[in-house]
Amino acid sequence: MDVTQIDEIRAFNRFYTRQIGLLSEGLHKSAFSLTEARVLFELHAGGAQVVGKLATTLALDPAYLSRILTRFKKAGLITLSTDSKDRRVRVAELTKQGQETYAGLQAASRNDIASLMTPLSESQRDQLTAAMKTIQSLLGSDDYFKAADHNKPVLIRDHRPGDLGWIVQRHGALYTAEYQWDSTFEGLVAEIAAKFLAHHDPRKEGCWIAEHDGRPVGAVMLVRESDTVAKLRVLFVEPDARGLGIGKHLVDHCISFARRAGYAQITLWTNGNLHAARKIYEKAGFVMVAEEPHHSFGHDLIGQTWTLGL
Repeated sequence: MDVTQIDEIRAFNRFYTRQIGLLSEGLHKSAFSLTEARVLFELHAGGAQVVGKLATTLALDPAYLSRILTRFKKAGLITLSTDSKDRRVRVAELTKQGQETYAGLQAASRNDIASLMTPLSESQRDQLTAAMKTIQSLLGSDDYFKAADHNKPVLIRDHRPGDLGWIVQRHGALYTAEYQWDSTFEGLVAEIAAKFLAHHDPRKEGCWIAEHDGRPVGAVMLVRESDTVAKLRVLFVEPDARGLGIGKHLVDHCISFARRAGYAQITLWTNGNLHAARKIYEKAGFVMVAEEPHHSFGHDLIGQTWTLGL
């Protein structure tokens, strides 16, 4: 790698951390460090969490996290309890005071960013946020992986305008070609897409597109079924991109998102003849809990419900 490029990235890091105040003793003029603020964020976003999983999510040393949580408990920001099924497992959860403290940090953070962007024109703000999305897409370890047996990487990104229409069109074409399903299946996918666009809550739902060699080759969606249950929908991978691990990574992405969003379970509905998808679900830990025959999309099929506990 070019040493000049490395030095340019290091210079940008120094500039950006200074701009947003990460070098200050307290983040956003508060009593909390950046790491402590991240812990508060995760507990706010995900609700009650097992301490061990929280350490993994934040890539923190368990002993260091334990010291932070102990301070938070003494300050009345969290409760620490033992799991009812395993007393060796500790669970952390924000108290009302903790929620209020997090809300104050969030407001201060937004004010600081707003003050940075106020001098910029609208086009400059668009340019800035687009550049940040590019950095996040290229460097985000959760969204970028090397395809199996292929030297070109795969990017898993959030949906953009036009993507939902593409998902509907590709489902209609592929399932007709591969399974001879009629147009009612395309209609079902269109209903799912329309409902997602009309009621999308980005904190609890998502739709992700897999791109390989600069083009979309797969997609998946996670939607809210209830406060504790999410539903995985419309998973598919283009025929010429199968075997690269894309389906697995799309499902793993949904699982990670569902955990951060605080769901306790993911459910999905599929059909018995979709063997490749079923193998992906099984390897991810899903268990089939029900099946029943039905006549849909012009065929007699076996519908299956699968669940995964989080």
